[in-house]
Amino acid sequence: MQQTVAKVATKTDSPVKRPDAPMIGTIMAKVEIVEFFDPACEGCRAFHPYVKSVLETNKHRVRLSLRYATFHAGSDYVAQILEAARLQDQGLYISVLEKVLKTQPVWANHANPRPELIWSLIEDTGLDINRAKSEMNDPGIIARLRRDAKDIEKLGIRRTPTFFINGKLLRELSPEVLTQQVAEEIRASYR
Repeated sequence: MQQTVAKVATKTDSPVKRPDAPMIGTIMAKVEIVEFFDPACEGCRAFHPYVKSVLETNKHRVRLSLRYATFHAGSDYVAQILEAARLQDQGLYISVLEKVLKTQPVWANHANPRPELIWSLIEDTGLDINRAKSEMNDPGIIARLRRDAKDIEKLGIRRTPTFFINGKLLRELSPEVLTQQVAEEIRASYR
């Protein structure tokens, strides 16, 4: 499977990169981490501090683009909320994302997912809740989530998180390999 994903990812019309995907960091960065993530995925939650550390350590050289892989029940609802937050402000998007991941055990129990609990859990982020509730079903948001689902299918992604660094599939899902592969791309890109 990894060879198939890698082959599709390196095509010119690769479904890995989308310019309108949520981005954290500067557009000028020469190294891009693309993470296919599920807001309800424990692995994504566990990996998030490592991704943040890589971004903080390599400011201005590395950026993160997030793609939604809503495999768990209720995670599509939460992805819509995240996108509604992004419509309001990039800083709000990041605050809501942090809160969504921090409170994941409360709302994302796989035996009994309750994504509607998110609203009370993100009240202190500064998000205009009423506006987000209204905008979360925006046709643009729904289209972006559908496109992400089609891209996941094309790539053959079956688990989250799945990372690409400058279009190359992460060799092994571990914080050490993520850090190492990003460092390799930084050296290659900033000669």
